[in-house]
Amino acid sequence: MRITRAGPFRIFSGGVFQWNSQVLAETRVFSMSPVNLRNIGVIAHIDAGKTTTTERILYYTGKIHRMGEVDQGSAQMDWMLQEQERGITITSAATTCQWKDCIINIIDTPGHVDFTAEVERSLRVLDGAVVVFCAVAGVQPQSEKVWRQADRYGVPKIVFVNKMDRLGANPEKVLKEIREVLKGDPLPLQLPVGDGADFEGVVDLPGMEFLRWCGPNGDAMEKNPVPEVVADAARKERDRLVEKLSEWDDGILSHFLEGREITRDMIIGSIREGTIRGRIVPVLFGSALKNKGVQPLLDAVNRYLPSPLDLPPVTGSWKGESRTRALVETEAFCGLVFKIMAFAGRPTLFYVRVYSGICRLGGKILNGRTGDTERVMKILRMHANRREEIREMKAGDIVALVGLKKARTGDTISDPADPVNLEEPVFPKPVIFVSIEPRSAGEEEKLMGVLEVLAQEDPTFVAKRDEETGQIILSGMGELHLEVLTQRIFDEFKVQGRVGRPQVSYRETVTRKVKRTEHFLREIAGKENEATVTLQVEPSPGTGDVRFTDALEEGALPADARRWIRSAALEAAGSGAKAGYPVIDILVNLLDVRYHPEKSTEIALKAAASSALNQCLREAGPVLLEPIMAVEVETPEEFTGEVMGSLTLMRGAIGGVKKEGALERITASIPLKEMFGYTTRLRSLTQGRGAFTMELFRYLPVVEP
Repeated sequence: MRITRAGPFRIFSGGVFQWNSQVLAETRVFSMSPVNLRNIGVIAHIDAGKTTTTERILYYTGKIHRMGEVDQGSAQMDWMLQEQERGITITSAATTCQWKDCIINIIDTPGHVDFTAEVERSLRVLDGAVVVFCAVAGVQPQSEKVWRQADRYGVPKIVFVNKMDRLGANPEKVLKEIREVLKGDPLPLQLPVGDGADFEGVVDLPGMEFLRWCGPNGDAMEKNPVPEVVADAARKERDRLVEKLSEWDDGILSHFLEGREITRDMIIGSIREGTIRGRIVPVLFGSALKNKGVQPLLDAVNRYLPSPLDLPPVTGSWKGESRTRALVETEAFCGLVFKIMAFAGRPTLFYVRVYSGICRLGGKILNGRTGDTERVMKILRMHANRREEIREMKAGDIVALVGLKKARTGDTISDPADPVNLEEPVFPKPVIFVSIEPRSAGEEEKLMGVLEVLAQEDPTFVAKRDEETGQIILSGMGELHLEVLTQRIFDEFKVQGRVGRPQVSYRETVTRKVKRTEHFLREIAGKENEATVTLQVEPSPGTGDVRFTDALEEGALPADARRWIRSAALEAAGSGAKAGYPVIDILVNLLDVRYHPEKSTEIALKAAASSALNQCLREAGPVLLEPIMAVEVETPEEFTGEVMGSLTLMRGAIGGVKKEGALERITASIPLKEMFGYTTRLRSLTQGRGAFTMELFRYLPVVEP
């Protein structure tokens, strides 16, 4: 039997199934029941073939009429200029297509670790995932990361082992690594026939048919009897499949024990149940680049991944009261803003996963975080960066809204008459920093506006001004992440500036006790100003700031005078005597004031106090302090030694090592100066599988070289 791609509908004609490349009218295609809806993500390590696989999916479903290629910058889903230049996916892109009787909402996610937040927020709202592995490389570092992310959100998965046409393809190795590295339970549904350049096709084990692809675009898929050369191996693999399913499926077990026939439909139903419950991970094989294996992958999405109706209700709360929403259109409306996309000169898009109910154009929605009520002004169905306006959004939909005023990633929008707040996605904190400087004062206001827009779009990007150094500091997930963002600032938003390294914000303290008296006498505007102030400064380790005490007797000084002296002393401590950095960990004691009711003005008292403190700081053995960061590094066990060695070379003090599953968590305290560029170094040491977080721990004296 042969399957080809042609004609407007599926037609049975001489044993040939046919599909037209013309897409059915959207109003007809997207009006099916939620039971026939699939919300899936395509996830994998960089260069495993996610976007190429997605391109083939769109082609065979008739969504596009020409397959683009990632290497040529023509892939439909990689629409950003930065993606086309680098040949990688940077931002998750959404689209909708139809395969047979199912609508499939697809999000193609990045594979680079710097953009892991894109995967995080996509998996938060998806019902299922297609995990793509390279048949040669197997389980790669980011494969491990996205697998764990999917597990954390309880997302059912199917595996597509891609690049079976490559020299060195080893499907058995991939299955072994899924078991050992990912702790998954892979269940092959196909037997590959040939590998490398000899990869011919696959045997479909539930139906015991040999699938072979023909034609330049793989449009023709032949269904033939299983070849004799692999017949025995196919029967053994099918028996293993049935044996695995019988572990939890009583129906299959009873048929197996009684020797009755186990039909294809029984197997498919059991696989679906096992996949949705997370018991197994179905595995399929193919080569997306050579157009082999994509149609069975689409069938597997339809058959085995859940519809919204297969999932439990979502749980939220409102004013401390727990609330649930079943994923059906009859419930009150609610949805989650999971992604924001900003454009230069165009309205911002707010991507929403609708969990329950229906909201039509012009309807009112409540933002549960802000309490603001807004009207839905425009609803869009997205195909990468192309838009189609629709009139309503309903349970299961993934759409984009335009015109929300204060929404941010993680906000819940719901029916004002029955509001709810859903759980927000959690994003990793930035770990790498650079400074950015506008070319001119006139560009600064424009730059700050652009940074605000980008920070709203990307929850792992933080922009702030360091009040001590005057720098604008950009924080992100990695060097590539910040490189892409700064390129967008300069090229897309047309801001002129340059990027540099940030300065470390040091502190100062003192090492001994010193007492000084300063006298101020000056005539200002014909009036004499005079005051004498005695201050004592001493170390006060661990306070983290400046403590001010007053040894004067009650009533010896007016309250305003005391306040002026304290204010001047604290202000003077903002700039130390050694290098001009703020002073911390000191105690300032006001010992004496020679006060003249007429002459001791605010100017005189502040000047005398400031001068006294500065003299104390200069003579009290000032030292420079550097920020020490509390660092936690997660690394696979085999790299623990190398990682600990690198931390020691960075003047790090190792606090401990704790095993957590397949990973080890190393705690250490390290000077901030040494942490610049560590993201790249750690990835090099751990083959990209390590990650770290850090936060300020304390300040310690700088060790002179």
